[in-house]
Amino acid sequence: MKYTRVAIKSIGYELPPNVVTSTELEQRIEPLYRELRWQVGQLEALTGIRERRYWNADHTMADGAVKAGRKALDAAAMDPADIGMLIYGGVCRDHLEPATACDVADGLGLGRNSEVYDVSNACLGVINGIVNIANAVELGQIRAGLVVSCESARQIVDLTIERMLRERDMEHLRLSLATLTGGSGAIGVVVGDTAMALGGHRLLGGVRHSNTTHHGLCRWGPDTGMPASAPMRMDTDAAAVLEHGVALGVETWRSFLAEMGWTGDMIDRTVCHQVGAPHRETVLKAFGIPLEKDFQTYEYLGNVGTVSLPMTAAIAEERGFLQPGHRVAFCGIGSGLNCLILAIEW
Repeated sequence: MKYTRVAIKSIGYELPPNVVTSTELEQRIEPLYRELRWQVGQLEALTGIRERRYWNADHTMADGAVKAGRKALDAAAMDPADIGMLIYGGVCRDHLEPATACDVADGLGLGRNSEVYDVSNACLGVINGIVNIANAVELGQIRAGLVVSCESARQIVDLTIERMLRERDMEHLRLSLATLTGGSGAIGVVVGDTAMALGGHRLLGGVRHSNTTHHGLCRWGPDTGMPASAPMRMDTDAAAVLEHGVALGVETWRSFLAEMGWTGDMIDRTVCHQVGAPHRETVLKAFGIPLEKDFQTYEYLGNVGTVSLPMTAAIAEERGFLQPGHRVAFCGIGSGLNCLILAIEW
């Protein structure tokens, strides 16, 4: 897919107030560590994640998405009435229905002619939302749209720790470590027509691939399915996700370079979904991209699901890592498995 008239106009983000270190989480499961003869420090050593952030307990997903969305609109100097489509792309939602996007649209004061809905696709939800809006802009259906998301790891981490202490075996520790890397945050991304009198970064195109054979490697939901009041559980076979995710990533990367007519050395910067140090190093090595061309935030923010990639891009721009004219690849991958890589001219 290629675009001729689409730009990412702005990215706004909101960080939660509570910093939680990996050491603090491990201290909560110290009885399990002692029983299995593990030392505190393994979580950071295995993932490279020192800390992550949590919202206050009473915080809603719509609250964070509204704050981040408003920042994105302000940065783009755009009136809410100009937004023709609003998509909420988070894994975490406030209700099964209505769409969390409805609460966000009301909070932002969007016009009644806006199309408003949720997109759910594991950690790719926001990137999928960007593509949906880009397609509508390219077709001339709307002039601009807004993707928002808010993720919260507090509840699932607390439930996971309770289960780890209750079940106390190596298999549950293995399947639960990835959950402990989860962080929280919110983002808003304005996507619009390049003809609008605003700045932004040209969205040139992208490629998406999937391998749904591996849809069972990472699952988050009620223990026994519906109803939603059942205990939540998240299990991740991290080693298998890495193995098959990298294979899918390489396949998508090759198609991406062919679609855009690029070679690897033509890419100035990459921004990837933030999983942790082993994933980052393995993926970039497989892509043939030097580590110095990539920007990471997982060390201090953890894996913030759908929020990770766009928030990392916003911080990279603030730090001067992304400069005007850079060819940038946004590399997203989500459970299922799905991979989507976008080309942006910064």
